[in-house]
Amino acid sequence: MIVLITGTSSGIGLATAVQAAEAGHQVVATMRDTSRADALRAACPAADVRQLDVTDSDSVTAAIEGVIADYGRLDAVVNNAGAGHIGTVETDSVDNFRKVMETNFFGVVAVTKAAMPHLRASRGRLITVTSVGGVVGQPFNEAYCAAKFAVEGMMESLAPVAAQHGVTVTVVEPGAVASEFVANVGVDRDTVLDSAGPYAPQLKSYLARTGTSFSGAQTSHEAAATILEALHAEHPPFRVQTSDWARQFNGVKLADLDGSAVQRLTAGWIS
Repeated sequence: MIVLITGTSSGIGLATAVQAAEAGHQVVATMRDTSRADALRAACPAADVRQLDVTDSDSVTAAIEGVIADYGRLDAVVNNAGAGHIGTVETDSVDNFRKVMETNFFGVVAVTKAAMPHLRASRGRLITVTSVGGVVGQPFNEAYCAAKFAVEGMMESLAPVAAQHGVTVTVVEPGAVASEFVANVGVDRDTVLDSAGPYAPQLKSYLARTGTSFSGAQTSHEAAATILEALHAEHPPFRVQTSDWARQFNGVKLADLDGSAVQRLTAGWIS
């Protein structure tokens, strides 16, 4: 397979690129800043590293067209690029919400739109890394969860349409993953608490709880293995979680018709 993966400089994207190459696929490993490709090149010399900024339409077009020009086909896309964000609507800015949506939602839209004609031609696979935050809304993750909810809704709507043209659509939902993604959220604890205003006590509790949850997180390698299973399965599921914890957590929401179970659960994180 010719497999294009976004966001491969670290974390799940890097691990997925390595595992896909080890499985014998031709990996086109993309990232916004190719100067950060040293870890990927060291772990996976066979990967074809290319620049792709999912928020830049020209970059997306150039990357997809370049793959077709060089390989003649595109068999699978893994939408992995994303960015976290911590904040609450009253004290956050609308511009920050837009930036989070641009990377986590519109970036997925742009790559998917550019890739779909080629995935139809190859009867290929579209795999998108979302999050348990795309199923369960979480305190101080309003912008991030909004974007991931949007991705889930888009892909759930697209899946039956794409299937009529031979393209399988899968969303992969990690829970806590010990990766650079956490560091890349860019949270300086003192700064965010100082700017939290009346929400500072709740945010302090949330940050303490989050630090504990990520201390026992699964590895990027483990999460990537689930993506490879979706890539190789004869009939991949639409939705798949990467750990037992993620399955249990999402299960609370999927069985919670009036929303009370989720509210009880997440309220305990900030009290």
